[in-house]
Amino acid sequence: MLLVAAVFIMTAVPLKVVAASTAVKLDHIEVNLSDKASLQSGAQTFINYCMGCHSAKYSRYERVADDLGIPHELMLKYMMFRDEKVEKIGDLMDNAMSEKQGANWFGAAPPDLTLVSRVRSPDWLYTYLRSFYRDDTRPFGVNNKTFPNVGMPHALLELQGMQDCASGPAHDGAKHDPLTGQNIHEDPCGSFEITQQGSMTPEQYNKTTYDLVNFLAYMGEPVAEQRKRIGVYVLLFILLLSVCAYFLNKEYWKDIH
Repeated sequence: MLLVAAVFIMTAVPLKVVAASTAVKLDHIEVNLSDKASLQSGAQTFINYCMGCHSAKYSRYERVADDLGIPHELMLKYMMFRDEKVEKIGDLMDNAMSEKQGANWFGAAPPDLTLVSRVRSPDWLYTYLRSFYRDDTRPFGVNNKTFPNVGMPHALLELQGMQDCASGPAHDGAKHDPLTGQNIHEDPCGSFEITQQGSMTPEQYNKTTYDLVNFLAYMGEPVAEQRKRIGVYVLLFILLLSVCAYFLNKEYWKDIH
């Protein structure tokens, strides 16, 4: 019975992947892999704005279409932009950029994003996509507070617009004046302000970013919803098996006691 209880506790309490350490406070979100509308929106954003440089080569268009409820003909027409005579619905979600080209253009080949939500975390990704700001000293004119000196452009710039740093509260009082050693209560980049409007309002951009991260979380574990459904039946089976084992054990030992 102790073994059954231990199994139940381990399966009932989800274990979260520890995100890469960061000095920036992350904004928390709850991904919802059963929200097909959000996942479809995120898939469209990913294909339109991310796949020019990044790939998702451990995922297939067909699997994504089936899981997200997208008809194959719509996936082929609106989400696969290369030669339809060559590219098939069962192809991997790769792109045309080679690693050598990526390294020449960006200094390092853009990483594959299939498992990025497992390597980082949804909170990190959501915060990162909303933390780009103007920095004229960087090659692409932007920097990122969550990932300082990031070597990529702001792919969603036309949606969000350009942000500039603005003063705000220092994160948990962790910043110190290097001369006096005293806490700095105002961080020069503690907040952001939009100085060049994008095509979306901040609320719309936050929703688009959430949908994109939701889709990335799905790609990191496409069987998550199925696993949860199966897990319920597994726990019920273990519970039933433990009851049967208890009475069987009692029957075996009744004459001895």
